[in-house]
Amino acid sequence: MLITSRETKRWVIPKGNAAAGADPHRAAAEEAEEEAGVIGAVCPTPLGSYRYRKRRGNGASLMVDVEVFPLAVSRELAQWKESRERERRWFTLAEAADAVEESDLRDLIRSFASSQFKVAARRENILEAVAQKSGISRMFGWFQRLLPKQGNFFDLFEAHAKTIVAGADALSRLLHDGEHREDHIREVVERENDADEIIREILREVRQTFLTPFDRSAIISLIGSMDDSIDEMNAAVAAIDLYDVTTFEQEMRDMAAIIVDSTRVLSEAMPLLRDVGRNSKRLHELTERLVRMEGHADHIHRAGLKNAYRNVGQTDPMGFIVRREIFNHLERIVDAIEDVANEIDGIVIEHA
Repeated sequence: MLITSRETKRWVIPKGNAAAGADPHRAAAEEAEEEAGVIGAVCPTPLGSYRYRKRRGNGASLMVDVEVFPLAVSRELAQWKESRERERRWFTLAEAADAVEESDLRDLIRSFASSQFKVAARRENILEAVAQKSGISRMFGWFQRLLPKQGNFFDLFEAHAKTIVAGADALSRLLHDGEHREDHIREVVERENDADEIIREILREVRQTFLTPFDRSAIISLIGSMDDSIDEMNAAVAAIDLYDVTTFEQEMRDMAAIIVDSTRVLSEAMPLLRDVGRNSKRLHELTERLVRMEGHADHIHRAGLKNAYRNVGQTDPMGFIVRREIFNHLERIVDAIEDVANEIDGIVIEHA
């Protein structure tokens, strides 16, 4: 059984936050009764877990870990707490897997059928599938390892760019919304962790791939400069959290706006690297724009420091030091994005 979410009306499973000290499986059964109107025996051993991003009313998009428990339905209520807010429907396992959006949840649903457990537990690539169906021994794997590989660098570049965009959005919200600062800080930290995972995958690809789309040093320099930008976002929110800053100068917000815009330009540039020759002109236009934005951010940075010193430098030296640290983190974010632009220019010159 799946139910629709209240806002987007997409198909989901019943879920919610467990009260402090509550048994997770019992909390899951309570959610099933409230949201889906079903009652039955719930197994305390979870099927597994999955992660998804939940958007809150304040704009933050935070990672949520969901532990999934099987419930054997013995009774369906005609009316239940959220019956007017949701639709419920029974599906076959295959239909339910296709209906949900979260890939890990999709695998969990499929794995609930014993005949599909191996498929969900271990995804096979095309060569392995051919070997299995044709009856060729798995010794065939040695041939697979000899084949040249080009990796999935472009997908990883674009995924990393998306984490930078999301981190910049959360940072900007933090500078405008002091009331929900914890959520915005947490999201930047989570996005930086996501970026670290992508970095590790790229470094593995560089070591294992026979044919890379660009020189290996260019790949490492490009993704390294991209990662520097979100590392500085993380450092900025860490400073804001450490010093408990709740009010921000207009210049800080202006620099954050430049950061948001520059990450969107960066996100547009990444897919164009798939065909540098054809897209070289547009790539150069985008990198020029990033360089201009960095110059503008420098002017705002200097003006902001000057105004902060004028306003609090004499009366609140510690307050000025805190403001200067935040300003410097914001400047280094923009500098890192300019470094990405320079790396892209180098790739264009080398390959276009």
